[in-house]
Amino acid sequence: MFLDKSQFDPAPDGEGDVSEKTGSARFFQIIQSECLSLIKLNLLFLVSCLPVVTIPPALFAAHQVVRKMVLDKPVSCWQDYKAVWKTGWKRAYGAFAVTALPMAAGGYGAAFYLRHAQQFVLLVVPFAFCIVIFLVSALSSTYLYGLLCDGRPLKEAIRPALLLGVARPLRAVLAALCWYGLPLLAIMAFPWSGSYLALLGFTLPFLLGSFYTRTVLKQFCGGNG
Repeated sequence: MFLDKSQFDPAPDGEGDVSEKTGSARFFQIIQSECLSLIKLNLLFLVSCLPVVTIPPALFAAHQVVRKMVLDKPVSCWQDYKAVWKTGWKRAYGAFAVTALPMAAGGYGAAFYLRHAQQFVLLVVPFAFCIVIFLVSALSSTYLYGLLCDGRPLKEAIRPALLLGVARPLRAVLAALCWYGLPLLAIMAFPWSGSYLALLGFTLPFLLGSFYTRTVLKQFCGGNG
C-alpha cells in the first residue's frame, strides 16, 4: 500500500520540512513548563476512568490536552479536559471502538492460533493475519488520535490514519510503545510503581507518543507539529 498525499490537506509552504531529529530539547522544555499540568491531567484521567465505561472519553480528553502541549498552545487543564468531554464524547467512543476492538480481537486471535500452530501448521496463516490486524490497529491509532485532536471528524480520520500507520510506521512504533508499553510495564510493576502511575504514569507516555508522531502529522496533514 502506498501513501497518497492527495488524501491529506496540503501543508503550508515550509511546513513539510521534517528536518527535526529527536527534538529532545523541545521535549524536555515541555516537561519543564507543563509538569504540573501533566500531574493534574493524570489525576483527572484516573478519576475519570473509575466508572470504566468512561474510559474512551477520558482517553480522548487526555490526548487532546497533551496534543495542545505538543503544539505549544496554551493549556487550561480542567477547562480543556471538561470541554472535550462535552463536545467530543461521540468521537471518543468511536475512536475507542475502531482501535481497541481490532487490537483486542487481533491479539486474542494471535494468541489462540499460536497455541495450536504446533499441532496444525496451517494455523500459521490465521495467526499471521491476526498479527497484522493487531499491528496495523496499534500503529494507526497513534495517528488517529492526533488527527481527531486536530479537529477531523472520525470518518475523515480513519483512512489517513490507516495509510500513515502502514506507510510511516517508525514513529508510530515508537509512539505505540510509549502509549501502550510504558503504562503496561508500570501496571505490571505495581505497587512499587504506584506513585508514578498516580502522578505521571499515563500522561507522560501520552505526551511522548504524541511528540513522536507530531512531525508526520505536520508534514502530511498541515498540522502545527
